[in-house]
Amino acid sequence: MSDYIKIEVKELLDWYGKGPDGCIASDKITKEGWKVGYMFREEPTPGFPDSGWCVLAGNEDDDYMNNADNHHPFALNTICNYDPDIIPYLDSPVGTAYIRVSSDKFEIDDRSKEIFLQKQNR
Repeated sequence: MSDYIKIEVKELLDWYGKGPDGCIASDKITKEGWKVGYMFREEPTPGFPDSGWCVLAGNEDDDYMNNADNHHPFALNTICNYDPDIIPYLDSPVGTAYIRVSSDKFEIDDRSKEIFLQKQNR
């Protein structure tokens, strides 16, 4: 696990009372330094600390995604420290999907726009 980008984790997210705070994050974010480019919320897995959120850089191909070693569970607050731009969108309901459309803005993914890919400022 030494290949994760070292970050200082501050308390950025108030998730109290909203249920489990786990998410799945792509290594493209936590190891390669990409910002979140695509995020979606599925029905949480019962019995796990799962919020239902999955965050990706947006440049993962099928081979990458099919390899379970390329994405890992994290607390949402930890991922917010990698990319705080996602915070305003995390209260969205199950079934929501967003794409990054600029350096600091997301929109509902209606498949009409390309993902704005960007590296984290580290």
